[in-house]
Amino acid sequence: MAEVKNSAPGGAGSRSGSPRREGTGGWTRFVTARPRLTLLVALVLTALAVLAGGGVADRMGSGGWEDPAAESTYATEALGHRFPGSQPNLLLLVDAGEAGADAPAVAAEARRLAERLDAEPGVDGVGSYWSTGSPALRSEDGRKAVIAARIAGEEKEAAAVLDRIAPEYRGTHGPVEVSLGGGLAVRHEMQTVIQEDLLRAELIALPLTLVLLVMVFGSAVAALLPLGVGIVAILGTNAVLRGLTEFTDVSVFAQNLTTALGLGLAIDYALFVVRRYREELAAGADTYTAVRTTLRTAGRTVLFSALTVAVSLSAMLVFPQYFLRSFAYAGIAVVLLAATAALTLLPAALVLLGDRVNALDLRHLLRRRRTPGARPAEGGGGAGWARAAALVMRRAPVFAVLTTAGLVLLGLPFLGVKFGTADDRQLPVTASSRVVQDELRHAFPGDPGGGLTVLAEGEATPAQYAAYRDRIGALDGVVRVDGPVTAAGGHAYFTVVPEGETVGAGAQRAVTELRAAPAPFATSVTGQAAVLVDSKDALAERLPWAAAIVVVVTLLLVFLLTGSVLIPVQAVVLNALSLTAMFGAVVWVFQDGHLADLLGFTATGDIETTLPVLMFCVAFGLSMDYGVFLLSRIKEEYDATGDHEHSVRFGLSRTGGLITAAAVILAVVMVAIGTSRVTNTKMLGLGVALAVLMDATVVRSLLVPSVMKLTGRFTWWAPGPLRRFHDRFGISESDAPAPEAKDTEAPEEHREMTALRR
Repeated sequence: MAEVKNSAPGGAGSRSGSPRREGTGGWTRFVTARPRLTLLVALVLTALAVLAGGGVADRMGSGGWEDPAAESTYATEALGHRFPGSQPNLLLLVDAGEAGADAPAVAAEARRLAERLDAEPGVDGVGSYWSTGSPALRSEDGRKAVIAARIAGEEKEAAAVLDRIAPEYRGTHGPVEVSLGGGLAVRHEMQTVIQEDLLRAELIALPLTLVLLVMVFGSAVAALLPLGVGIVAILGTNAVLRGLTEFTDVSVFAQNLTTALGLGLAIDYALFVVRRYREELAAGADTYTAVRTTLRTAGRTVLFSALTVAVSLSAMLVFPQYFLRSFAYAGIAVVLLAATAALTLLPAALVLLGDRVNALDLRHLLRRRRTPGARPAEGGGGAGWARAAALVMRRAPVFAVLTTAGLVLLGLPFLGVKFGTADDRQLPVTASSRVVQDELRHAFPGDPGGGLTVLAEGEATPAQYAAYRDRIGALDGVVRVDGPVTAAGGHAYFTVVPEGETVGAGAQRAVTELRAAPAPFATSVTGQAAVLVDSKDALAERLPWAAAIVVVVTLLLVFLLTGSVLIPVQAVVLNALSLTAMFGAVVWVFQDGHLADLLGFTATGDIETTLPVLMFCVAFGLSMDYGVFLLSRIKEEYDATGDHEHSVRFGLSRTGGLITAAAVILAVVMVAIGTSRVTNTKMLGLGVALAVLMDATVVRSLLVPSVMKLTGRFTWWAPGPLRRFHDRFGISESDAPAPEAKDTEAPEEHREMTALRR
C-alpha cells in the first residue's frame, strides 16, 4: 500500500511547523497493509488460547504465602515426612449431639471412620480423640471431637486426594455427623469460592463496561473495540498461566488480576488509540493517514505506558512467595498482550472500519448540531478541564498544600498496620470449612492445627530432651510444652502452646525465643506464627530491591518520555501520594473492621503480610499508566509551542475526560472483583479501585497542574549530557524537537495563531 507523506493537514502532528519524519515506519505499514489477514491470525490465535487456557484454575494453588527457603518451611516438610501426625492438614469434626463424644456407639463409629481414613491412599498420621484421649481434641461441652490426619504430597496432589475422599466422609455416619476442616480443606474451598466469584465478577463487569464505553464514545461500534481487545488479552493470559503451571506454582488469586487488568488496561489503551484516531478523522485526515498518525503518536504512548506498568508488576518477582510471583506472571502477560492487541488488532479494525467507527451513534438524539464529520472528544468537557486547570494554577500553592495534606491525612491509619496470615476467616461465615474452624476456635480448649512445633534433629539422651523441654517451657509467653515424640535416626519434636492468639504478638515473640534457645541438637521451629515471622523477614529483606526496581526504572522511563530531570521525580512522589488513601482505607476498613457488616467480611485485626506489597505494585503501575497519558500530551504540546502553562492546560483538556472515563471503567471492574466473598480479593479490588479514582481525579486534576505551575520553567530542565541523551533515545508523541527549557513562554502572536488553528 502506498506510503502517505505529510499526512493529516491540521492533524496533531503538524501544528509546530517543524519538519516531521517522512513515512510512518515498518510496524505501521505491517499493521495497515493486510488488516483482514491480521484479524484472521488474531482470531486463530485467540481460539488456540481458549483451548490452551481451559481448566487453568484447576491447576492453580490457593497458598503461596510462605517463603520456600525459610526455616519454618523446612521444618514443616521434615515433620510431614518423619511425623505426619504432627502436621495435620485435614480435620474431621465429629458431632455426637446429645449422646456425647464418649458414648460407646459414638466411639465405635469414630474409630471405624479413623481406621477407614488411615487406609486411604495418600493419607498419613491419622489420630483422634478416641485413640489419644487428648482433651484438646474434644469440645468443652463434650459433644464434639476431632479426627486429625495429614494428606501427603504437593498442594495439587493433596487437593486431588481431598476431592476423592471428601464425599465419603462428609455427612451422617450412624450416630454422628461429620464435617471437614483443616488447612487443606480451607484452601480447597477458598479456591472454589474464588472461581465462582470470578465468574460472577465477569458477568457484572462486562455489561457495565460496555454501557460505560457507549456513554464515552457514543458509538456502539467504537465501544465494542476496547472490549474486544480486553477479551483477547484475558484469554491469552489464561493460556500463558496454563503453560506456567507446568513449570511452577501459580496462585488462583492471580486470575482476578488477569480479569481486572485485562479489561482495565485494554480499555485504557483502546480509549487512547480510538480517541486519537477519531480526532485525526475530525481534523480531515483519511483513514490510512489517521491510523498511521495515531500509531506514530498515541501508539508510542501506549507502548511506553505498558512498559511502565509491566515494570511495576515485575518488582514482585524478587519475592520468594509464589503468591506474589503469580501476580507478576499474570500482570506482565496481560499488560503486554493488551498493548499488543491495542497496537495490532485495533489499527487493523480501524483500517477496515474507516469512519464507520462512528456508526450506531446512540447519543445522536442528544447531540446538538455539529460540523459534519466532527465528534465530541472522548470523555467530553475539554474546555471545562482547561478552565479547571487554569483555576488550579492561579492558586497553585493553595491547591498543592491542601491536596498533599489531605492525602497524607487519609493515609495516617496505615501507621497502625498489623501484619498477619490468611486463614479460614477469609471465607464467608457460611463456608463449610470456615464453620468447622470457627467451632474449633471457640468450642475447643486448644486448636488441633495451631501452636508451634519444634523439630529436633540429632542424637540425644532422654535427659537432654527433658532438660530442653524444661528450658523452653520456662520461656515468657509459653503456656505448655508437650513431647518429645521421638523416632529412629535422632529425630524428635515438641509441641509448644504460646499465650494469646495463634499468630498474635506473643506467639511471634515465642518463635524468636525458641529459635534463640540453646539446645544440644539442631532445632527448627514451625507453625502459623513461625510462617508469619519468616514471611515478614523475607519481605523486609527484599522490599528495598523491589522499591529500587520500581523507582529507578520509573525515573528512567519518564525521563525518556519527557527529557526532564524534575518531572520523573514528581511522577514518583505524586504517584506515591495517590496511594495513601488506599493504604489508609485498607487499615481502617479491613484491619479495624469499620464497614465490615456492610461489605460482608470478618475483621481479624491484621492485614495479610503480602497484600500491601501486591496492592502497591498494581496501583503504582496503574497510576503511572494515567500519568504517562497526561505527560505525553503535555510534552507534545510543549514541543509544539514552548508555552509551559498553556501546555499543561492543553494536556488536561485533551486527556482529563479520557483519564477520568478510563479510571471509572477500571474502578467498575475492580469493584466487581471486590464483590468476592474472599476477604483478600475484596480488599484488592476495592482498594485498587479507590486508588485509581483518587489518582485520576484528585492527583491528575489538582496536584499535577499545581506542582507543574510551581516548578515553572525548571520543569523541563535537564543538564546538557542528559538532554543530548534524550534527543537521541527519547520517546514522545511528537517528532518535533523540544524547545530549550529557558524558552518557556511562546510569543503571544504564536499562541493566538495556534489557538486559531485548533
